[in-house]
Amino acid sequence: MDDNMLINLAKELKFNGMSETLSSRLQEARVNSLAYEEFLGLVLQDEKQVRQSKNLAKRIRQAKFEEIKTLEGLDLKKYTAERKQTINHLMSGQYLREKKNVIILGPTGTGKTHLAQGLAHNACRNGYKVRFAKASTIINDFQESRADDSWKSILAKYSKTDLLVVDDFGLKALTHEQACDFYELIAAKYISSSFIITSNRKTESWHQLFPDPVMANAALDRIVYNSFCVVLEGESYRKNFMPIVQKTEELKKMIK
Repeated sequence: MDDNMLINLAKELKFNGMSETLSSRLQEARVNSLAYEEFLGLVLQDEKQVRQSKNLAKRIRQAKFEEIKTLEGLDLKKYTAERKQTINHLMSGQYLREKKNVIILGPTGTGKTHLAQGLAHNACRNGYKVRFAKASTIINDFQESRADDSWKSILAKYSKTDLLVVDDFGLKALTHEQACDFYELIAAKYISSSFIITSNRKTESWHQLFPDPVMANAALDRIVYNSFCVVLEGESYRKNFMPIVQKTEELKKMIK
């Protein structure tokens, strides 16, 4: 069987990574007299890398990030040693393995959304299913779903993730219906997966957002309990730092 036949066979079997490099790998094997197992290992590794890249691109698309903001682009020098230690721990992804939550608090412009998206992007890299959304978007989706009977589908969209990022929680108080929807979302994800929540409000004032104190206690106990809390302080992050967005050709292809 000649080289072209082997390449066509790889394409037919949908070994796209292998088919792209097979010609050069065959030449490499002949020049270097590679053993069969060495050659096989190389082409299988090529296939694995392409599949991993495609899967990562898919997870990033499904996450619906506002922008591609990574932890590499986050200026940690701005934060205290204690904050940097916490952020470095979160970068390890241990909170995801333990199904814990992350709460990021601070004034506008201190980098809350950047940190949240950076941690979520890191989760995508490590194979987790992620979803990013503004709190207002989630609330509106639930509200609109009642009109076309798609409420359960919306609940599944947000709950069937390894990590849900809720950005800008607490900008205004919840109605009774909105509070019920948010509680059901929390209950659906409780223990089984993780949240990252960003907010301008301290957690002590979150109870005021719920019209029913009993529901507030039940919801917040599930969110705040066993969570990591990162408080970002200082003047607006946007005044002093332009986020570094990766602009490599590979990343551009990933987000198309």
